[in-house]
Amino acid sequence: MKIAFFNTKTYDQKYFDSINKEHGHELHYIPSHLNSETAHLIQDEEVVCAFINDSLNAEVLTTLKNKGVKLIALRSAGFNHVDLVAAKSLDLPVVRVPTYSPYAVAEHAVGLLLCLNRKIHRAFNRVREGDFSLHNLMGFDLHGKTIGVVGTGKIGQTFINIMLGFGCKIIAYDICVDEECQEKGVEYVSLDSLFAQANIISLHCPLNEATHHLINQDSLNLMQDGVTIINTSRGKLIDTKAVIQALKRGKVGLLGLDVYEEEEAIFFEDFSSSVIQDDQLSRLLTFPNVIVTSHQAFFTEEAMQKIAGVTLSNITEFANSGLIQNQVSL
Repeated sequence: MKIAFFNTKTYDQKYFDSINKEHGHELHYIPSHLNSETAHLIQDEEVVCAFINDSLNAEVLTTLKNKGVKLIALRSAGFNHVDLVAAKSLDLPVVRVPTYSPYAVAEHAVGLLLCLNRKIHRAFNRVREGDFSLHNLMGFDLHGKTIGVVGTGKIGQTFINIMLGFGCKIIAYDICVDEECQEKGVEYVSLDSLFAQANIISLHCPLNEATHHLINQDSLNLMQDGVTIINTSRGKLIDTKAVIQALKRGKVGLLGLDVYEEEEAIFFEDFSSSVIQDDQLSRLLTFPNVIVTSHQAFFTEEAMQKIAGVTLSNITEFANSGLIQNQVSL
């Protein structure tokens, strides 16, 4: 099949070109984000492959359908950027990569936590300037701390396993209780209780109406002073304005973000020679106790291979048999 890949980088092309040797599709790479202004770039492609920062609203989906597109293939697990109601009404199936590497994301979350706690980023810069003092580099033992995990799917479970190895106490919240987690000693509690008890909170839940701005002024007020928050899930889980105020008054002691609620026009791009126009993000970057990475938690060789492999397998199955695997449905 002819596939139009939007929002692509050289690393996308590397992995998709390699794995496509097994599938034989015709790949057309488009660097632009998919939105209402770029949807017209579709020519005779039958499949559109999109990423998390692309916009697949009703207008875009209608344009793609009118262009002859038969399938939307997401090269991501998340699908909150797709208007599924519109896709269903247009009879335009949407498929995704439900899992790729839970280890990649969970390990990155732990990396953010360790770096923030032990001030590794600050020590690195200080030593490079010849300053070998330990002033303001004090951290704390993770052993014995209470870790609150919001979302105990595969990524959350992997994060839990790592933190259990550090000797932490794990409390969790999820709408579905996982028995294996309970057998390992994880205690499921209410969300408010988790916010109140946890020294460290790590978010591993999807973005939907119920979780939008899960971290807000009210929930922050429930937390311990100096709480650590790590988010490697979706940016809009956190109300940025509220967390900035919480940082300023010391309610949040450490903040590690691999995602940001207004990341669509910024992340994955190079702004090193220009001024970032997002004032909230610019403010976050001024705090010494905040680390922001550019949605790179997924970015390992194993994950990229899995993403390319599952995406192309989804398309090949559709082409060969008309069957739709890994479909996103309402």
